[in-house]
Amino acid sequence: MIKMYGIPNCDTVKKARKWLEANNVDYAFHDYKKEGADPDRLARWADQAGWEVLLNKRGTTFRKLDDADKQDIDLTKAVELMAEHPSMIKRPVAEYDADTNGGAGLLVGFKEDEWSAVFS
Repeated sequence: MIKMYGIPNCDTVKKARKWLEANNVDYAFHDYKKEGADPDRLARWADQAGWEVLLNKRGTTFRKLDDADKQDIDLTKAVELMAEHPSMIKRPVAEYDADTNGGAGLLVGFKEDEWSAVFS
């Protein structure tokens, strides 16, 4: 089962959901706005993908931060910022079973070719 994380009104999330549905891929959706963002999960994702990939510095939420909050970002600070402001998490994030040993796969952002390679 795929678990997709994001914000429903995000255009990229909409594209990913549409792609999953068009390709008959079952998934569950986690809405950050309603359900929040778990710091432990964010830390695992950051370990797996890199916090630099996960933290969306281009978005409005990040740009509106105080300059002090934008400085000296490391793993711990990135996770704290994303947990406090889930809109800063690059979207969507998809977790999936990567192998028979229970290993979890992770996709950050939506690139159709990457998603096709994993879910087709």
